[in-house]
Amino acid sequence: MDDRKHRKVGVLDEDGMELKDQVISIRRVTKVVKGGKNLSFSALVAVGDERGRVGIGKGKAREVPQAIAKGVEAARKSMIRVPLADTTIPHLVKGVDGAGLVVLRPASKGTGVIAGGAVRVIMQLAGIRDILTKSIRSNNPISVANATLDALRRIRNPEDVARMRGKARGAL
Repeated sequence: MDDRKHRKVGVLDEDGMELKDQVISIRRVTKVVKGGKNLSFSALVAVGDERGRVGIGKGKAREVPQAIAKGVEAARKSMIRVPLADTTIPHLVKGVDGAGLVVLRPASKGTGVIAGGAVRVIMQLAGIRDILTKSIRSNNPISVANATLDALRRIRNPEDVARMRGKARGAL
């Protein structure tokens, strides 16, 4: 049974937009107590509307479906808006979390999502269709997912940058 491909369609956010969720990783974790080991499951889940909004969340419970449901709820609460330039991102950006480092580079139309693991899931749910990515140092899915979200938070909209610099949009 592979729960990594779990995808639920039809969850609605507060604006009535349809959200899709996908499980990035499920781990079996234990807590050692006097009477033995207590087993539970930890799920890392990404949620997005494929139109520029995405979030990740972790959930932990005794059963896998409850852990996934808690992760989806946490991801919905932590959603961010990603500024898109057509089907890609406006500029190169790096994101860091712990030992995880993710580099996101814009790509020309038709390139596709060149990414793996947690980065690919997050890019697809954010609605990014063409991007080049590189995950460096850590391959821990939690660190990589958090680094990816950090990179997406650092993306600046070209119009906002032009306004801050006091320039017209075309004069960048």
